[in-house]
Amino acid sequence: MLSEIINFIVDKVQDFGYLGIFIMMFLESSFFPFPSEVVMIPAGYLAFKGEMNIFLVILFGILGSLVGGLFNYFFALKFGRVFLLKYGKYFFISEETIIKMEKFFEKHGHISTFFGRLIPVVRQYISLPAGLSKMNIVLFSIFTSIGAGIWVIILTLLGYFLGGNEELIKEYLHQIIITLLILIAIFSYIYYIKVKKKK
Repeated sequence: MLSEIINFIVDKVQDFGYLGIFIMMFLESSFFPFPSEVVMIPAGYLAFKGEMNIFLVILFGILGSLVGGLFNYFFALKFGRVFLLKYGKYFFISEETIIKMEKFFEKHGHISTFFGRLIPVVRQYISLPAGLSKMNIVLFSIFTSIGAGIWVIILTLLGYFLGGNEELIKEYLHQIIITLLILIAIFSYIYYIKVKKKK
């Protein structure tokens, strides 16, 4: 069912070009579980073929991610934790997911809005605890844009250089995700030590 919805959205929005990238990345960053891979990799391939500008592809991908993150941020800020726990399931957000995101945010602090954008599943929902905690909106936007930017660039370049080889994309994407998770663990530890020393 979900795959059919995704295919329908891709088919309907792709005709809008850069606006389509923005809309789909907005959905991916909000509560709708929409995979960014099906957006940015094909867009990168279209850039390789000269049908789109790679810099605009990346720009609109980042903007869509940021606006989607801000949507979740203000959604959580306005309705609060009780509402999300009670009615989140109607927006594809389970109670378990909310609790996991809160623990992740509490463990890593505000920097988690950056790290979270690089972790599958987490990236869609890390904006919720940021909104619930009333994180500084400027800091949130900066961390979200940088984290989303890294991920968008990775996917776009995969599409640009390997767009015609699905097997290679899967292999490289798997390796990239593992590498990112290792780097996140290392930087999280360094960040934690620095914060602890300051306190």
